[in-house]
This record gives sequence, C-alpha cells and structure tokens, in this order.
Amino acid sequence: MLFASSVHMNCRRIFISLALLFSAAAWGQSASGNGTPANLQDTAQVTGVEAAGQSGAPVSYASVSKLNGILSQVENASKDTQADLQRLRIDRWKTDKTTKEQALTNVDSIQRNLEAALPDIIAPLRSAPENLPDTFKLYRNLDALYDVLGNVVELTGAFGPRDDAHSLETDLSAFEDSRRQLAERIENLSTAKEAEIDRLRTELKTAQAALPAEPAKKTIVDDTEPPKKPAPKKKTTAKSTTKPKTPPQATKPPGQSQQQNPNPQ
Repeated sequence: MLFASSVHMNCRRIFISLALLFSAAAWGQSASGNGTPANLQDTAQVTGVEAAGQSGAPVSYASVSKLNGILSQVENASKDTQADLQRLRIDRWKTDKTTKEQALTNVDSIQRNLEAALPDIIAPLRSAPENLPDTFKLYRNLDALYDVLGNVVELTGAFGPRDDAHSLETDLSAFEDSRRQLAERIENLSTAKEAEIDRLRTELKTAQAALPAEPAKKTIVDDTEPPKKPAPKKKTTAKSTTKPKTPPQATKPPGQSQQQNPNPQ
C-alpha cells in the first residue's frame, strides 16, 4: 500500500511539472517570431500580464550571473539614454514643425518607458532568473525601444548636433547588444525546458508502468426471483346439491285384476 501511494504522488508531481513547463515553453517558442509592439504604449500593456510558468527548479550560479550582466547593461543604457535625451534641444533644429513634433513625441515615449515600464519588467526577473515569460517581456520592450530610439537617432543625426547624435548612437548600440544577448538566452532556456519536458515524460511513463494492476471488478447479478405469494382464495357460497324427493307411486295390490266395465254390453 505504501508503494502504491508513493507512485501516485510521483505521478501527480510530474503532471504538475509538465503543465507548468508546457506553459513556459509555449512562451519561449513565441520569442523566435517578429512580435514587436507597434509602439512603446503597447509594450507597457505587455508588462501588465501576470508572470506564469515557473517550475520552481533551482537556478545555477552561471545562469544568474549571466542574467545579472544583461540587466546591469540594460539599466546603465537606460540611465545614459535618459541623460542624453534631456540634453536635446529639438526646438532649435533646422527642420519643419511636423518633424520636431514627431521627435518630441518619440522622446517623451522613450523617457516614460525607461522611467516606469522598464523597471517593472526587470524586477520579477531578479527573483525568477529563468522565467521565460518575464524574459520575453524584457526582450519585447527592448525591441520596441530600439525601434523608437533609432528614429530619434536618425532625426538627431540629420537636424541636430553631431555630439548629440553620437551619444544616442552609443546608447542605441548598448540596447541592441542587450537585446541580442536576451534572444540567445531565450533560445537556450527554451531548449533546456524542452529537454526537461522530455525527461519528465519518460519519468511519467516509468511511474505509470510501476503502478500495481488493479484487480478486475466483478459484477454480481442477482437473478433469483422472490417467491410468489399464493393468491387469496375467493369465498364461495355453498349450493345445495340434494335433489328433492319424489313421492312414491301407488302400487296395486297383487292379484287384483283390472276392473271390468260394470255396464253390460
């Protein structure tokens, strides 16, 4: 009985782990696509999604160290970019009003993302370094930042001072390098999760094979009919079967002959 209970517990643990890992792997596989938000506002909405798929497995020191290096690079690039954007004097650019308004809108969007959205994305990763959904959120955010910041760099190079354009180009390269490292990390984590899923599948099959076979259930059919109760007798009125006595016929005395007609002929 103890052996059967232990096997059942192992099966339950493996089922739960498989469900969690399938959820995490599904998120990781989507990282290989080109799912880039149209703007940084869409990216901020992505950050509101709850993290899921944590298997609770211990994380190696090398994996944590690698992630901390990427996060530090992202945070340093964020600080430098915010400082460089504040030094821009877009109102002095020699261009039309529409181009200036576009540049100001992009700068405001980048600053809001770096100040609010990005820290909220990084925080969960520090407590769960190998969480694929959170890792992919950071990748998407950096991807969107790269596109919008790239537009500001182009406009600054065309209409702004060279020093400003050079500083922003350096910031853009730092984000690009961080994004590349995150893409590689997502690929490696997805491969590791797939291998773990295959291992758990094998363990599950082994545990199922070790389960004791249950005895076949017997179905007993009671086909004996209950004894029938005798039908109640009907009360009948007794009829008289004696026939009425007929009166005895008169007998002639012996020797008596038939009387002749007294009248003479």
